Amino acid sequence: MDTDSVRDPELPGLLLRTERDALIPLLRARPDTDFALPTCCPGWTVRHVVAHCAAVLARVVESRYEKDVFSPECNDRDIAALADRSDRDLVDELERGLTDAGPMIAAAGHGRLDAVAFGEWVHAGDLREAFGEPGAYEGDGLPHALALLAAYSRARRTEPLLAELDGHDAPLVLGADSPEPAVYTGPAGTLIRLVTGRSTAGERYELTGAKEADLAFFT
Repeated sequence: MDTDSVRDPELPGLLLRTERDALIPLLRARPDTDFALPTCCPGWTVRHVVAHCAAVLARVVESRYEKDVFSPECNDRDIAALADRSDRDLVDELERGLTDAGPMIAAAGHGRLDAVAFGEWVHAGDLREAFGEPGAYEGDGLPHALALLAAYSRARRTEPLLAELDGHDAPLVLGADSPEPAVYTGPAGTLIRLVTGRSTAGERYELTGAKEADLAFFT
C-alpha cells in the first residue's frame, strides 16, 4: 500500500517542527542533573534519549543509511559516538534535526521514514514523562501524530482498531480493514502508550476485542 495516498507527505515535518517548539525550551530549562534521570526506555537516561533522537535525525538529514541503520546496535553506536558532547550541544543538535528532517522524510516518499517522525515525537513524550510533566504523550503535536499513526498502521495492516478518543468527535481508525475491529475508548495519550508499548498503569480506558499486547505494534 502506498502511504502517500493516505497521508500528507508534509505531515512528518509538521509534527517534528511542532514538537521542536514544545520540547527544546523544556530541555533548555532543565538543570544538568535532570539529564541523568532514567526514562521508560530500558537502560537509557534523558541524555541517552536526546542523543539517540539527535543522531537519528542527523542520519536522515545527511542521508546516512548503513545496513543496520536504526537497529539497537546502530543506536548504541550513535549514542556512544556523542559521549564527548555536552548536554547543551546535544539539545542544539536535536533542534537542528527537528527543524531540517521534514523535507528529507517527505522526499523519501511512500512513508518510508514516517516512523522516524512518529518515533521522535514518542521519545519527546518519554522525556516529558521522565521530568514528571503532565500529558506526556499529548500536546500540540498530538493531532499530527494521530494522523501519521493512522496512515502508518493502515499501510502496515496492523491489528484493526476503532479508537473512540475522549474529546474527539470522529473515531480514529487504525490497522487493517475489518468489519469487526477491536474498540478502544479513552484518552488519546493512553492510546499512544498502548501502541508504543509504554506503561498504562493508572490509566483509565476500555478495550474490547483485543488484548493490549496485540496493539503494541510500534515498539
